[in-house]
Amino acid sequence: MIITAGRFKGQKITAPDKNITRPTLSKVRMSIFNTLQSMINFEGSSFLDMFAGSGIMGLEALSRGFEQIVSIEKNPKAFQIIKSNFKRFSPPPKLITGDSLKITPSLQENFDVIYIDPPYFSGIYEQSLEAIKNISNGIVILEHVTDIDFKDFEPIKQKKYGDKFITFLKKIERV
Repeated sequence: MIITAGRFKGQKITAPDKNITRPTLSKVRMSIFNTLQSMINFEGSSFLDMFAGSGIMGLEALSRGFEQIVSIEKNPKAFQIIKSNFKRFSPPPKLITGDSLKITPSLQENFDVIYIDPPYFSGIYEQSLEAIKNISNGIVILEHVTDIDFKDFEPIKQKKYGDKFITFLKKIERV
């Protein structure tokens, strides 16, 4: 896999075995970050990748100018590959091992962008949105193939790529 844009454009990274992860395609990554760029300034912004998989989304964020990147990965084999990839970049994104649904609610930071792409049929999208509701002050991006109850979030943009959707959300402000 190759980083698609920014200061590390063209850098190759190692991807975990396809039986372990399903990396986001380069054209989808490019579209996600191009859409984001029209919404926020990346410089000084923070990015959380809840289900890092290959780590490519965190590296794309780093390459494009995000200041603080946190990636969480539960699978030990994928974690080791991501860790090896991250060491090659300076400053490396922060990598946490463990269950995102348990770790995320305890994070102290609020994130400008949160990317959620768990295994498609895991049934944990709604739990993921619940886990981030107190640390999201910006845009939440879901990569999904099934309908999801967005609960406390409202869709602001949605794109379809083959059988998958990329949905951009904002938290609904309750008065």
